[in-house]
Amino acid sequence: MTNNVAEKIKRLRKSKGYSQEDMAEKLHISQSAYARIENGESHSWATHIEKISEIFEMKPENFLTDETNNLDQENTEQKGGMAFQFVGTINTINSLSEKITELYEERIKELKEQVEFWKNKSKDSN
Repeated sequence: MTNNVAEKIKRLRKSKGYSQEDMAEKLHISQSAYARIENGESHSWATHIEKISEIFEMKPENFLTDETNNLDQENTEQKGGMAFQFVGTINTINSLSEKITELYEERIKELKEQVEFWKNKSKDSN
């Protein structure tokens, strides 16, 4: 899923004529951090999804529609009902929520490691 979102962000960026540096500046992150988002090496797009959505004038859920749209269409055509589209939308929202949770868990882990580092650094200097 991340690669599809990353590819979509990259396509949109290029269509607007923005460089990676432009996007990084708009998101208040480094160019290398932004490059990792586009390369699918980082899930931090989820952290910045609201700002990315603003930049491209899209709803956040539209970044996931390419992945689920075909499945939603198949379900609707095969089973003929809006209930299946609703399920697809719920799955998309759940998937996004899971990714955001993963990102926050990763960030918490990083912050704990930094706290531990600085505690040790403080002990060493005393």
